[in-house]
Amino acid sequence: MSLLLRNNGAILLLMFNIFLVFTGIGLVIPIMPTYMSELHISGGTVGMLVAAFSLTQLLFSPLAGRLSDNMGRKRIIIAGMLVFAVSEWLFGVASSPVLLFASRMLGGIGAALIMPAVMAYTADVTSKEERAKGMGFINAAITTGFIIGPGIGGFIAEFGIRVPFYAAAVAGAVAALITLLMLPESAAQKQVQASPGQKQPSLAVQLARSYREPYFLSLIIVFVLSFGLANYETVFGLFVDHKFGFTPTDIAMIITFGSISGAVVQATIFGWILNRFGEKRVITISLITAGICILLTLFVHKYWLIFLVTFLVFLSIDILRPAIGTQMSKLAGDQQGYVAGLNSAYTSLGNIAGPLVAGYLFDLDINYPYISASIVLILCFILAMRAGRAWTATENAVPERG
Repeated sequence: MSLLLRNNGAILLLMFNIFLVFTGIGLVIPIMPTYMSELHISGGTVGMLVAAFSLTQLLFSPLAGRLSDNMGRKRIIIAGMLVFAVSEWLFGVASSPVLLFASRMLGGIGAALIMPAVMAYTADVTSKEERAKGMGFINAAITTGFIIGPGIGGFIAEFGIRVPFYAAAVAGAVAALITLLMLPESAAQKQVQASPGQKQPSLAVQLARSYREPYFLSLIIVFVLSFGLANYETVFGLFVDHKFGFTPTDIAMIITFGSISGAVVQATIFGWILNRFGEKRVITISLITAGICILLTLFVHKYWLIFLVTFLVFLSIDILRPAIGTQMSKLAGDQQGYVAGLNSAYTSLGNIAGPLVAGYLFDLDINYPYISASIVLILCFILAMRAGRAWTATENAVPERG
């Protein structure tokens, strides 16, 4: 609790902002069928809307990370919340697919601004010992937003199909104002901001150079887990509907329970887990558990077994995500914003590729998406095992900032 209240409750405020953003992203899920009917758009268009958000986030994430280093975390967070508010309002007033695409692309820019700045701020205000707990809190807010976003959207939609987006726009603007008035700039970031800046390379150059960085393997794992989770979630409802005849209620119960459990672990014992076992062990165990459990989904048939393996998949990935973020922040030195931006960029790459590949493979064979996701995760586990010593040596070489 002391970590949450320190710096005028900075971590709490960051959690509120990031929770709001991901709740807003989830609002669209229960409402899109009605939008599809009203605006006469196809399912393919809906898929492109999802890709547009992730693609825009990808393109802007590295730039946003550098901006948070040069201009300040606080300014970028506020800017991101305002862009998010505009995107939600635009989605509410949209009367054509063009406006929907504009809204989702603005939403991607807002997420790109917010995510690296929030992660970098968390790294700024926590010690190495506290960083796992801080990242756990932030990721718990993300997970919780994803969980309750669709529910909130469905409830508020009772007052009007566009009301949820207007409510999210107002909440985003209010959060930006609260951040402006209450969030202090981090002392560690001020030191970075005061140092001479470097010219911002393009996204392509940053991605091309990232293979040279000591945290490149961590970026690969970020992509893999995003790809695997997007692959898994995209076809999960179709898979269990086709194979087991599950109802929407059955599917919702499984996903919600797994997501809630992951959020609870992130907010409570994640810091202890990481400090007790270390990043390398947590990352490798999470990778192999997720890979095996995704593969087991093809062989289990009883409801409780499907429930169990799905729960383990979500829990493994919910532990893996902040573990990777913590591990990269320890290797980043004074480039917290830049590294957080690359983290977000690789996440977006996975979120773009995962659904596209899953949909294509599902059309070929219902089992192929899970086979491919499992193989990729298990191969990544082998790679992580081989690179563990390099991680440790590099981390020990990076000095702790005062």
